Formats: sequence, structure tokens, C-alpha cells
Amino acid sequence: MMLERTLIMIKPRTFEENVAGNILSMIQAKGFKIVACKVVKLSKKQAEEFYYVHKGKVFYEGLTKFMSAGEIMVAVLEGENIIARMRELMGKTNPEDAAEGTIRKLYGHNLRENAIHGSDSVKSAEYEIGFFFSKQELIRE
Repeated sequence: MMLERTLIMIKPRTFEENVAGNILSMIQAKGFKIVACKVVKLSKKQAEEFYYVHKGKVFYEGLTKFMSAGEIMVAVLEGENIIARMRELMGKTNPEDAAEGTIRKLYGHNLRENAIHGSDSVKSAEYEIGFFFSKQELIRE
């Protein structure tokens, strides 16, 4: 196993519903280390920049509008094989298809409002972490 970092975002509707603490508890119960965490509100332009890989796709406009509609919580997690392990804890993208006990099954509403975003690869994690956090904000060991 390899020590990695990943970015998670608790999405606007989920953050507004005051369940961020429950989600963070689930994450910590798995032994994942939180090395940075903050609450931000993306502008529409920032959401478009963050989701640039989806530009031109049918869901892009709705996704960027939703992600800029309210506050989100972003966090950097660290652990062995954290990207795959966190994606397993999140569950499938569509909450209807997610396994029982996963974050998306418990807190997601639909495909777009699926409670949480997580990096899908080391390359995307590096980009996503750098989008939200400076090196000074990340705990180092």
C-alpha cells in the first residue's frame, strides 16, 4: 500500500443540512487522517475552473451552478491507498446505486446532489488539493 493524499468536498446541500460532522466522523472512524479542512463558497467561475474536465458535457452547467450555490467543506485526507479507500466509503456516484452504509447512500439525494466529491486518481488529487490549499495550509510530517 502507498501513502497518498486525496481531496474531499462536502457539497452545498449536504453541508447546509448540518451532517458534515457525521461524515467527518465516518472518515475518522476508518482511520483516515485529516491534514487540512476549511469551509469555502465557490463562485460560478471557480466551480467552472474546478470542474474544467467536464466542460462540454451535458451536466456541466447544472453541476457548476449547484456547486456555487452555497458553502462547501473541503478537506485533505492522508492514508495508505486513501483514494481507493475513500471512494469505497463514499459509495457509487448515484445514491440509489450506492451500497448501504456509504456516505452517498446515507446523505446523497440524487446523482448531482450526491453528498460528497472525492478525487479519483493521484493526478486529480494533486490538482484538486492545489486548487483549494496552499502548501502552508497542509500539515506535514
